[in-house]
Amino acid sequence: QVQLVESGGGSVQAGGSLKLSCVVSGMTDCRDVVKWYRKAPGKEREFVSSINRDGIATYADSVKGRFTTSQDNANDTVYLQMNSLRPDDTAKYYCKTDPSRKCPWNNFWGRGTQVTVSS
Repeated sequence: QVQLVESGGGSVQAGGSLKLSCVVSGMTDCRDVVKWYRKAPGKEREFVSSINRDGIATYADSVKGRFTTSQDNANDTVYLQMNSLRPDDTAKYYCKTDPSRKCPWNNFWGRGTQVTVSS
């Protein structure tokens, strides 16, 4: 079955950097788009970034210019490089697959990795 495992979270001071990884297993031709979301206490879950199999990425305005999504398709891994981190980036970060016309059932989440940014 499909599994997603995030890693790379931790604690960092404002202005620092972290790199998150998401390993997606159990997929064949349905692993086309992987998205990053984050959830902070007291806030709604929000979109962070998206990347498709061709490497085309999109970003939320709040992280544009600071975060970069990349991938290694051969190893089924998606990355989120986070630079210039701010305290309001503190959240649990999740990666997920995305439904498509070919694979409408493809909507799986990882368990998340915590990112904490101190002032």
